[in-house]
Parts: sequence; structure tokens; C-alpha cells
Amino acid sequence: MQDRSLSRRTALASATVAAASATGVVGVAATPAVAHRRDDRLKRIISRMSVEAKVGQLFVPYFYGTSATSPSRFDQDRNLRELGVRTVAELIAKYHIGGVIYFHGWTNNIQDPRQIADLSNGVQRASLALPTPVPSLISIDQEHGVNVRIGSGATQLPGAMALGAGRSPSDARTAGRISGTELAALGIRQNFAPVADVNVDPANPIINIRSFGADARAVGRMVAAQVTGYQRAGVAACAKHFPGHGDTGEDSHTGLPVITHTREEWERVDAPPFRAAIASGVDSIMTAHLQVPALDPSNDPATLSPTILQGVLRGELGFDGVIVTDALNMQGVRTKYGDDRVPVLALKAGADQLLFPPDIGVAYHGVLAAVRSGEITEDRLDESVLRVLRLKEKTGLLDGSPYVSSQEVDRVVGARGHRRAAARIAERTTTLLVNEDGALPLRRGQRKLLVVGASPAFPTDDTRTTVPELARAFDELGYRTTHLATGRTPDAARIDEAVAAARGRDAVVVTTDDVDATSTQRTLVSRLLATGVPVVHLAVRNPYDIAHLGDVPASLVSYCWTEVELRAAARVIAGRVGPRGKLPVPVQRADDPARVLFPTGHGLSYDD
Repeated sequence: MQDRSLSRRTALASATVAAASATGVVGVAATPAVAHRRDDRLKRIISRMSVEAKVGQLFVPYFYGTSATSPSRFDQDRNLRELGVRTVAELIAKYHIGGVIYFHGWTNNIQDPRQIADLSNGVQRASLALPTPVPSLISIDQEHGVNVRIGSGATQLPGAMALGAGRSPSDARTAGRISGTELAALGIRQNFAPVADVNVDPANPIINIRSFGADARAVGRMVAAQVTGYQRAGVAACAKHFPGHGDTGEDSHTGLPVITHTREEWERVDAPPFRAAIASGVDSIMTAHLQVPALDPSNDPATLSPTILQGVLRGELGFDGVIVTDALNMQGVRTKYGDDRVPVLALKAGADQLLFPPDIGVAYHGVLAAVRSGEITEDRLDESVLRVLRLKEKTGLLDGSPYVSSQEVDRVVGARGHRRAAARIAERTTTLLVNEDGALPLRRGQRKLLVVGASPAFPTDDTRTTVPELARAFDELGYRTTHLATGRTPDAARIDEAVAAARGRDAVVVTTDDVDATSTQRTLVSRLLATGVPVVHLAVRNPYDIAHLGDVPASLVSYCWTEVELRAAARVIAGRVGPRGKLPVPVQRADDPARVLFPTGHGLSYDD
């Protein structure tokens, strides 16, 4: 795994950049004098860079394949078609790339921990072979919960809204530390988490359970805790999406949302988590592709707004870390300008890292042309390169070798202690909303269970789905369980099948996923209730489902359906542990959204 036969040139390159870290400990804030000396060293590295190399340091593109130099022929063909090269090593060499981002599934970057570490080492070898050798800042979106990239082999942790329900900054910090420790062992030193958006719109199509909740100050406490956890583990955290994406009914992947908050509302609702992140020393902040007329009436998205990035984020909030754009392939940032102009305008607005351009060649040459023409001065370019190098220095990439070892992967990733901690944290997040007449926990005689309902696939493994995995969790607790996945839109025949399957069972556990006023999941629950068999409802995603389900005698929410959350919910239903979660968002009535059905902070215990 670790390259023990580095060439003399590569070893010398590593030693050269390592000198930039010689005056301090990674992750510890430096005094002004020490910081000035570090900057002097980093500026000397910049002075050796060509303009082309400086431009390349700012880009963070995607690529296809599990290997830096020998991906499958299929992935080579995709790279050639979309990136103009066959491998990520060639991409780094061609554009002097400063960082890359890994994805699961569609880019085929992720299979298992050892493979990821091998890939990271290959990326670093390519980066240290550049004319000015600087290690790569490898990044990922590992938020946990619904938005997770590394599944098999790594510790799965509750997502943001689940942690918000747990209300424990200590648990949030521990989750960040565990995740960061495992990412660092894999060679990944920047994680685009945590989400700092305050989810005040239940219909938000893009944030929702990725947010810690609807209370700005509570969200701020959790964001600060996660930032601390990640960064103490040597991984740069990234608070997103500035200036706030929590109150929108439109997805910025497909359109340009408009946030209609007044300036006072923005200060009260959206700003506190970002202020908390900055106060905790967050290394990077990600922009949002949305309009906020109260902050900038120009109708440009925040990503391209000097008023928002330089005026508000840097000027008013005092942030001097790395500003990274949200993905530049999203429609929200492409509605007004071409793909050659978007990265130029983002840099002019104040951004430092340019994430996921739709066409790396077009984007790179657009920025390079802007520098050569004087539209972007070289001094301005150097400012962003310096911030990126500071981040690489802080995360330890410039301190000795950037390579990782198989021994560390085996010791750290998915460690038993990490998994135990994740399970205990998840138990403290499961939220009991309804428990009529002590329906829960299940009684001793209720051993024959039917698990039925919506069965979304695991975020990183579509061979594993919710209903059979939940049934397996009950089986391991000693129950005799049958299961039937009916999906998010069960038809009449499937509902009849579920009703028939309920006969002779001691209890039914029915899962729901994003129920609305027209959902046939409502019919499924109603028909199951009519059987007379005790019914337990588990919302595996949104806490808002309960508003559409009428008089269920028992209802819980797990906030996601990964293994750690499903197992925690099973243990709570079985009474092995008590429910401790509290709603981090209010749930409005379905028939009158102006009225609250369950307020923020609601959550029953078995002692109630």
C-alpha cells in the first residue's frame, strides 16, 4: 500500500514541501509570527510555480476509475470522452490539478478501504511528479446518513438530523472525529461536511434531513462540534452552503433558487451556524448556488457574488479560510453564464477552490485566459493558491510523506470501537413521537413480527434495502420475522398482499419514506391498522411523515435507513434501549400547516 520504493526525485520533492510544516504541529493554531514564517515558506513554493500550475491548484475535478494509473478500459474511455485523458494521473499532469474529489457509484472511485488508499497513493504520486511537486488535497462528501460515499468497510454514523435529535454536541464531535480519523487513514484530507443550513422548509428538496434541524442556534452548536471533531482528526471540515440553503423549495442542482429572507431574517435564521463554524476555526466554507436579494440584489448566485463572498463572508463574518464553490456542474450556477466564465466569476467573487467543473478543459483555460489578459491579476491568483497551500499544510500533507499505509487502514477504518460508538450514538437519536396506551416497547409475547413498507436501498449499496435489513435486525434480537417490501408507491394488489401477510402476526412494523397527501403509503398504513394487529410505524427518512398517517398507536423516526440507524430503531422498538431523541424540527399538521402537530423538542420516553 505505502510506496516504499519512491524515486530519489519524489522523495526529495516530499522533503521540499515538508519544510513548510517544520515550525509547528498539524492542526494547532499558530501565533502570528509563526504563521508569517509559514506563509513565507508557502510563498516560496508559489514563486516556483508557473501560472499554469497556480491555476491548476485551484481546481477539484471528478474522474472515473478505482486506480490512478490503470482504471478499467470502460473508465478510461469515460475519462477520455469527458476529461480528454485516460487516467487521473494524466489529468493531474495535464492541468497541474491541486485536488480531486471521490464519488461512489457513478464515478467508480470507491470499492473498499484498501482500494481507496491505493487510489489516494496513486493520486499523490502523480501530484509529486509535477514540475513543482505539491501533494493533492483529496476530498469527498461524507456527511453520513443519507449522503454518504464510503459504505462497505467504513464506520457508518447517524446523519445530521439524527444527531440534531440526539441534541448532544459531544456525540456530534465524536462522530466527526471517527469519520475524520477514517478518512485521513484513506488519504482523504478534506470533507465537504458539515451542513450548516437551517431546515425551516419541510418540503426542502435538497437539504431536509441533511440539516441538523430548524433551530439556528442549536444547529450552530452541532456544526461547531462537528468541525472540531473533523479537524482534530486532521481533516479539513467545510461548512455548507453559504449563505444558507435551508429555506428553499427548489433544488440548486436543477434550477436557481431564490431565498426571500430579509436581512434581519438572514441574520437570525441562516447566519448563526456559519458564525459558529467560523468561531470554531472551520477550514473551509462552501458557497450556495442561489440568489439572496436581501444580501445582493444583482440576481447573481451567491457563488458568483463579490458582495456576498467578500463583503459578507470575509468582511462581516471575518472568514479568512478557503472558500470552495459548490459543484460547478449544477444548473443553479450555469443559468446566466457559460462554463468558461463561471469559474472566472467565482474567483473574482472571492472563491478559492473550484469544485467539479462540467468540463475541466473549458474551465481551466477560461481561468488561464483571464489571468493572462489581466482580468484576474496574478496577485489575486496567488491569494487563493496561498489559502489552498495553507490548508494542505494544516492537514499534514506538507509534513513528510502524504502516502497512507495498509496497516493504518486495517487498524482504523471500521474499527470495532468506532462501530460501537456509532451504535450508541444512533440509539440516542431514535425519536418516539406517538405511544398510545404503552404500545411500545413490544411485549414479551409479541415475537412474531411482520416488517413491511417502503424499502429504499442503502445509500452506498443498492443490494441492501431497508425492509429486509430491518427484519434481520429483529431476527438478531430473537424475533421470528417475515418481511414484505411494498415500496414508496404501493398499488392495491401489493397492499392486499401486505394485509394478508399481517394475519397471524403479533405485531406489524411498517416503514414509510416521504409520505405526502397523495401517497398510497397512507392507504397501506390505514389498511394495516384495520386488521386489528398492533401496528408500529417507523419513518425511515422524514419526521414529517406522521402528519399524514392519522391515528397510529406508535410512531418513531430514525432520520435515515442505514444499518446503524435501523439497528438502533429495532433495539428501541424491542425495548433493549429507551428512546431518547427529540425532534430537531417542528412537524406541522397536514390539514393546517399553520398549526404545529409536534413541536421542536418533542420526543417521548418509555417512562412517559
